[in-house]
Amino acid sequence: MIQLQDIVKRYDAGDNTVFALRGVNLTIEDGEFVAIIGASGSGKSTMMNILGCLDQPTTGTYILDGMRVSELSDDELALVRNQAIGFVFQNYNLLPRMPAIRQVELPLIYRGTPNRLQLAADALQAVGLGERMFHKPTEMSGGQQQRVAIARALITSPSLILADEATGNLDSKTSLEIMALFQHLNQERNITVIYVTHEPDIADHATRIIQMRDGSVLSDVRNENRLWAADELRELGSSTPSLGSLEAPSAAGGQE
Repeated sequence: MIQLQDIVKRYDAGDNTVFALRGVNLTIEDGEFVAIIGASGSGKSTMMNILGCLDQPTTGTYILDGMRVSELSDDELALVRNQAIGFVFQNYNLLPRMPAIRQVELPLIYRGTPNRLQLAADALQAVGLGERMFHKPTEMSGGQQQRVAIARALITSPSLILADEATGNLDSKTSLEIMALFQHLNQERNITVIYVTHEPDIADHATRIIQMRDGSVLSDVRNENRLWAADELRELGSSTPSLGSLEAPSAAGGQE
């Protein structure tokens, strides 16, 4: 469970004070699919950074799975980011000269996990990139690169995935394919998904929509008319992407 209690994020620039977040209170239950929507400057990206333990609020309390994040050391925060949270960004954040299988393997290197290449191969198979695992980003489309990023986010079996404008650079059909993957992860694996976007049609794929404005929560509603990306793809005559099963990475046994 995620709890934000009176979260304020303030930036002081000389005599000026800018509030990115103004006393946000929010609870997100395990297994929810939440879209955070708002225009540029609404505070949604600042919220994402705090939720991902990439930044700390100026005041207020962030509780993640019973842990008060502000009380964690830098090493403990790094462990939370590596084990509990998967990140997916708009620009993929892939290394240009590294093949897909090595990109996906990276989070496991920091954990010292054995059988890393096999686990990375399984993750790429799961997102439909089994035939592309040795391709570099420059040899893949934008949608394929984002699938690599999703596989990398999945490799540590996180309980929470944070996606920041993950379809922002993709065409409509590819965006639906990516949203279908997120919906599958949420529905079939009970992974909590928090998706930041400025696009209402993308937010409509979530089960809950939080709208932000000027650093505050403007509305927080259940999405009774949720869109299903797989159904939209079928209407377009496109095949629906599917994920296979991924085993949680083991901490012992075997070799790379």
